[in-house]
Amino acid sequence: MNIANKLTVSRLVMAPLFFIAFHLPIWLGAGFTKLSVLLIIILWALTELSDLLDGQIARRSKLVTDLGKVMDPFADTISRMTYFVCFVSVSMMPIWAFILIMWRELSILFVRMLMMGRGAAVPANIWGKSKAVLYAVSGALGILAVTLGVWAPESSLRAVINTSLAPVFALAAIASVISFLTYVGAIVKSGSLSSMSR
Repeated sequence: MNIANKLTVSRLVMAPLFFIAFHLPIWLGAGFTKLSVLLIIILWALTELSDLLDGQIARRSKLVTDLGKVMDPFADTISRMTYFVCFVSVSMMPIWAFILIMWRELSILFVRMLMMGRGAAVPANIWGKSKAVLYAVSGALGILAVTLGVWAPESSLRAVINTSLAPVFALAAIASVISFLTYVGAIVKSGSLSSMSR
């Protein structure tokens, strides 16, 4: 396994660690709150750094593999869904936004499997990129909100962040649905699946 794929695997390992770290104060008591925040910041930063580096390393070093093409978006989904599950568990993220995003991610996984079976790739589009950016931004804002809530509860920035969370989560959910519909529309238009037996 090359270095790029190892970085991708590291995100799969860090996702459950993030979940555990996030819930330490809930499971073990308020005395673990500061440790929890420190750990989730470190794990979030390492996860995002891994996401940034693995693709760049793979392309620059010509280490792009079929395994990496499948595993990278899977690791991204696992990481981001873990953030969102944690945010929902503390009523930070609207449940409807999470449900839409979850349905989208499961549906796109199914579509990717269909397209791989046909030897075709899922086409990229601006909504998919917008969705990825909004996932990252909403994850970062959620981490910042948790951090400020523990280390700077009286900060005026905390109020601004808390007010912006719901709209950003809503935009992420909407972009995720539109990106999926755009993917499906492009696939249907291309006729890639027209010969599939029913």
